[in-house]
Amino acid sequence: MPVFELRQIISVTMILFAIIDILGTIPIIIELRQRAGHIESEKASITVLVLMIAFLFVGEELLKLIGLDISSFAIAGSLVIFIIAMEMILGIKFFKEDDMPQTISIVPLAFPLIAGAGTMTTLLSLKSQYATANIIVGIMLNTLIVYIVLKNTKRLERLFGQTGLNVLRKAFGVILLAIAIKLFRSNSGL
Repeated sequence: MPVFELRQIISVTMILFAIIDILGTIPIIIELRQRAGHIESEKASITVLVLMIAFLFVGEELLKLIGLDISSFAIAGSLVIFIIAMEMILGIKFFKEDDMPQTISIVPLAFPLIAGAGTMTTLLSLKSQYATANIIVGIMLNTLIVYIVLKNTKRLERLFGQTGLNVLRKAFGVILLAIAIKLFRSNSGL
């Protein structure tokens, strides 16, 4: 029987919120919408939900298949998260986006922009520290946030302005940096 713990749910939700960085990606989402004409919010959100939950359950088996353990993957993931945090804080792009296809709701929006390598790595890292039921609730809450943001991108752009979006991105970058260090320390034995 799953044990739902509010503290774990809040922690998982905040961690995933920081790594997904849906608010920080609003400028990218706006650019994608302008290129493609529109974004199918429902399709993108459902894809994100399915990808994250599927990886939560089969990600570990995939790792075992190729001979890796969760701690090694978590350390590698903490390094990816560290780089993403540095991108957010410094405004330097280490990861480059590919050319935009006509329909952007699934690729590159749902994957890899929202549910990308950092998110998948984080899910496996979280699995080593939190109950699966609480992670699923965190995934569902974040998917709801993603849906709301995708549906209201124009309003959010007006509300925050470019300066507000930049401040949010840097603040979540610092949080993400701390998370990366914590994941590294807890999985490396330091």
